[in-house]
Amino acid sequence: MSQSRDLRVADFIRDEVARIIQLEMRDPRIGAFVSVNDVRVSKDLAFADIYVSSLQAESASEREELIKVLNQAAGYVRSTLAKRHKMRTTPKPRFHYDELVEGGPRLERLIEEALREKSDGNRSDD
Repeated sequence: MSQSRDLRVADFIRDEVARIIQLEMRDPRIGAFVSVNDVRVSKDLAFADIYVSSLQAESASEREELIKVLNQAAGYVRSTLAKRHKMRTTPKPRFHYDELVEGGPRLERLIEEALREKSDGNRSDD
């Protein structure tokens, strides 16, 4: 399978899973602010690793609960996806929490602090 097909399938799954979570899933443990950030499809289309984040999941236990609930609903998500495409197989969804989303602002703060310390160090040398 070509890499462009992998990307098209991943994009389709990302868009559809986002719609399914936002509009069709009724589990209150999921919440309203879940974002589907990335999807990676295995070469044989057996699995789709779906990376999500949530503004409501602030603690590690809340993140784990969100992923647990989404993975329990993977069968529903897969069957709903199967109705929306014409591929021979539908990848089995595996949900993961996307730690990179929270890591970005933290990394930005660390860079700003390092630059500030460096500029303060240069001033004291004058």
